[in-house]
Amino acid sequence: MTASRFTVLLRWRRAWRRWSLWTALVLLVVSMLATMVWLAGRYEASQVQTRLERDTADAVSDIRVALNRNLQSLQALHAGDPGQLAWDIEASELLRKNRELVRIEWREPNMRLRTHAQSPYRPVAWDARLRESSQSDSAIACANARRLSSPSYSSSYFQPHGDGLGSEMMELCLPLTAGGRNTGFLVVTYSLQDVLINLVAHNLTRSQEASFTEPDGTRLAVLGAARRGSRMFTAQHLLDLPGSTLVLRMDTWHAAPSVFPNVLTALVTTMSIALVTVMGVLVRDNRRRLRAERDLADALAFRKAMEDSLVTGLRARDLEGRITYVNPAFCAMVGFGAQELLGQSVSAPYWPPELVDEYRQRQEIRLAGQHVPPREGFESVFMRKDGTRFPVLIIEAPLINAQGQHTGWMSAFLDISEQRRVEELSRASQERLQATARLATVGEMASLLSHELNQPLAAISSYATGSINLLEPSAPDAAPGAEQLQDVRMAMQQIARQAERAGKVIKSVHDFVRRRDQAREAVHAQQLLDAILPLVILQARKLGVRVHTTVEPGLPPTLCDRTMVEQVLLNLARNAMQAMDDPSIPTRVLDIRVRRTASNQHSGWVEFAVTDIGTGIAPEVAEKLFTPFFTTRPEGMGLGLSMCRTVIEQHGGFLGFAPHEPRGTVFTFTLPLIQPSSSEP
Repeated sequence: MTASRFTVLLRWRRAWRRWSLWTALVLLVVSMLATMVWLAGRYEASQVQTRLERDTADAVSDIRVALNRNLQSLQALHAGDPGQLAWDIEASELLRKNRELVRIEWREPNMRLRTHAQSPYRPVAWDARLRESSQSDSAIACANARRLSSPSYSSSYFQPHGDGLGSEMMELCLPLTAGGRNTGFLVVTYSLQDVLINLVAHNLTRSQEASFTEPDGTRLAVLGAARRGSRMFTAQHLLDLPGSTLVLRMDTWHAAPSVFPNVLTALVTTMSIALVTVMGVLVRDNRRRLRAERDLADALAFRKAMEDSLVTGLRARDLEGRITYVNPAFCAMVGFGAQELLGQSVSAPYWPPELVDEYRQRQEIRLAGQHVPPREGFESVFMRKDGTRFPVLIIEAPLINAQGQHTGWMSAFLDISEQRRVEELSRASQERLQATARLATVGEMASLLSHELNQPLAAISSYATGSINLLEPSAPDAAPGAEQLQDVRMAMQQIARQAERAGKVIKSVHDFVRRRDQAREAVHAQQLLDAILPLVILQARKLGVRVHTTVEPGLPPTLCDRTMVEQVLLNLARNAMQAMDDPSIPTRVLDIRVRRTASNQHSGWVEFAVTDIGTGIAPEVAEKLFTPFFTTRPEGMGLGLSMCRTVIEQHGGFLGFAPHEPRGTVFTFTLPLIQPSSSEP
């Protein structure tokens, strides 16, 4: 009985072991099958993504090659100085062969249209006024091309077609030169949709979709009606062109791997080879893990070396404001070690004591998510360990982990002490240069003042002499009569009037020279003209020039440095009058106009135009007109127009010139208007 029970127990234990072994083997095989199916899906997805990335890179390469080929063909249009008829024929043939080209324009150096050719495949409703504007995309691209002396592309814009539809266009401006001199521009219009159709479509599969997008993801042109599937793959590649940047995006839809129809076959195959390959899989996975660990260690070492070599300070904080990371550059900037800074939250040791409350309040607002820091950063003041203060530029960005959760803030710090010192030196030098220019202007007007003051002073002397003669009686004991006293009173009134006239002349020059306020303020255009008109009229009288001023009614004030803008207006007006100082010009008119230009609901600009009817500007002089110390007058300093352009560009405006028909020159510059703030509903 005991032996029988022992045998049963032994068999039962053997069967349990055998069942456990088979169960473990089945579980191992099933787990390996599931793992292999999952790995197969992952591998298939990675292969699809890799192919899509390669196709996107090839498409961008094809576009670059085609654009360069088109650029060579466009440059060949002007080989041998062709005539207009030959140019039109060659341009039309080029448009016929390259359907991505929509329009080719030949423009003069002053951007005036000379001739053009248009694609025969698609009607486009072109607005000539918009294309001729100085703020158009073609004008901006040509300005970049002139500055870079090389072809330049514009940003994309929407252009309506004659059929009621529209598409995104892009301009290419090619500067034309002959003998080192600019002879004009070749403006070429690309259709982004046709670029996709003609340069990318031949490589697209039925499940792919290509599109041009802006950096923020906005789609500009799309090609391909992709067949939808269960999974979508996306690849993006940057198309960096001179003056413009586009993103080529390619999407593909892929069906889910056919798993279940092949499960039985995979199961039989896997069961037969599972025991043989399990060790190989483990060894391979172990090698991959070791390789990944080495790559991770190399990546960490590379990141550490990169962070240690930076001169920009880096600091990381969690959502509670505690400092979790600082790099060596930040420690060197504030003078504190990493151990002294890590974990600080309520008050940082590099905060100046007088600003602790302000910084703590700002930190609470930031951590509460009530204020997003500006992308360009903001300035602040820090304190080193030795107590010295220094300005810093802070750029902050949220820290997002791999799960897309906001875990803190990363801040970059730049010590701008040296930059502020250089800016102060530059500002002081600019002020000295401006003062010198104003004094030079006053010195040139000294002769005008002597001419203008001679008349009232001579009248005062004459009336004073007459008054003395009237006050002397004809007889020794006779008193002046009533008629004589009336004449004396009239003479005294004339003396006072002439003295007031002379005083106004002196006061206008005195105010111009002594004004030192460099702060920008809200000034109306009429106020700027009223400030310089007395000085302009002085020279206009001497040269026989009539002055006309026109100000568009209802203009908002402009935010500017009043003294600097008055100096610009005065320099341009004086140059215009001197351009008309020629005996061959009998009628001399100086026209100053102010009007609104290139304004919308977000920004507004005012344009000042100073026009003369003088002899004009020669092409060789126009190329060097704004070069410092270049002048055509023996007594000139060559700093007037250079200083004027610097002043206007510091205000965010633009200063330029153009010929005035039928003769003369017009100088224009723009200043920003103060837009009225809209109240919240």
